[in-house]
Amino acid sequence: MVDVPLQTPQMDKTYDVVVVGGGAAGLSGAMALGRARRSVLVIDAGAPRNAPAAHVHNYLGREGTSPEELLAIGRSEVAQYGVAVIAGKVAAASRQDDGTFGVTLEGQQISARRLLVTTGLADELPDIPGVAEAWGRTVLHCPYCHGWEVRDQALGILGQGALSIHQAQLFRQLSKDVVVFLHTAPPLSDDEAEQLAARGIQVVEGKVVGWEAGGVRMSSGELVPRQALVVSTRADASAEVLASIGLETAELEMGGQAVGSYVPADQSGLTAVPGVWVAGNVSDPRAQVLGSAAAGLQAGAAINADLIAEEARLAVEYDRVFGAAAWETRYREQATRWSGNPNPELVAETSDLAPGTALDVGCGEGADALWLAGRGWRVTATDISTVALARAAARAKQEGLDVEWRHADLLAAPPPAAAYDLVSAQFMQLPATERVSLYGHLAAAVA
Repeated sequence: MVDVPLQTPQMDKTYDVVVVGGGAAGLSGAMALGRARRSVLVIDAGAPRNAPAAHVHNYLGREGTSPEELLAIGRSEVAQYGVAVIAGKVAAASRQDDGTFGVTLEGQQISARRLLVTTGLADELPDIPGVAEAWGRTVLHCPYCHGWEVRDQALGILGQGALSIHQAQLFRQLSKDVVVFLHTAPPLSDDEAEQLAARGIQVVEGKVVGWEAGGVRMSSGELVPRQALVVSTRADASAEVLASIGLETAELEMGGQAVGSYVPADQSGLTAVPGVWVAGNVSDPRAQVLGSAAAGLQAGAAINADLIAEEARLAVEYDRVFGAAAWETRYREQATRWSGNPNPELVAETSDLAPGTALDVGCGEGADALWLAGRGWRVTATDISTVALARAAARAKQEGLDVEWRHADLLAAPPPAAAYDLVSAQFMQLPATERVSLYGHLAAAVA
């Protein structure tokens, strides 16, 4: 288990991205998103696939770093960009009615606009005594991950299928003392036997029943001295979270042999479910740590681009309904848009109040502001439309009332705190999120 610094997720906010899985792929994606000023939460179960290994290899600039140290470095780096990392296991995810995703964590639900799932894979080891206990140390599978460390040693290849012969040739590059134990592999073809013989690779028939400190124990009882044993694993995607939102795994075949499963995705990591990306071993069981990190970076950039496209679309939609130009058009379309009478709620709430300073927000054609001014209030009235303000000012002049008319967008420039005895905002035409934010500032402006 890797110790992940525990932070507290903000349950009342919607993150731009929740990353499920805090390995190389997840942290790399989080880095790209954090640097793009996205709000990112990484949830890590703390059980990386390579935890049994002593070192990470082929990672330029980090060669020989331990898996635990690499993750600690990564968590420290993403924290610089506001990325939060928490320990926990995600039970499920679901798409909400508003298009966001709900991520269930220990009975609580975290909201996200996008998901990046980097949960890796699980290795299914051969059911041979001693293999699991030595996995990642003297029981190996990849010449690029561990080969240099066992160079020139006495190596054994556990025959489990057609790929075992390929493994034997790969490890022969690293040692002249290689033995293939046929075990459950099919009989060698003439070509395979000839190639192995030409390379000086020995072949031992019979079943393997154990891996011991001294070597490979055969069903005959013979112990064949070996220093390391190379096996094939079935590598299945850890895809429970993805299954909960309707994504299925596909079989991975190599050399005509089924060797695992993965979650299909396009080149950027986008799955068949819009808004959900994958990276690392969950989508590519063959990827090493550096490749997983690169895939995470690519997915993070793709997610940011997708969010930007959505934000541009929403901004256009917002402008068409709530923007200044839209309101100017609405007022120009009609000589008078509103009734000219004060809102009944304002009249009911303020009739018995002693006059003081007042702010009328979204004053429109000025009926509320003029009603207050007529009762002795010193009124500042704001609106986003210059057409509406011009009509209000003309009516004020006609009625001989003094109001300060101000063209302003109080979302962009809120009023000063404690500046007014009364703040009125009747029928504010804003989406809920912006309205709640604005009303918080308006409440603070009340003296």
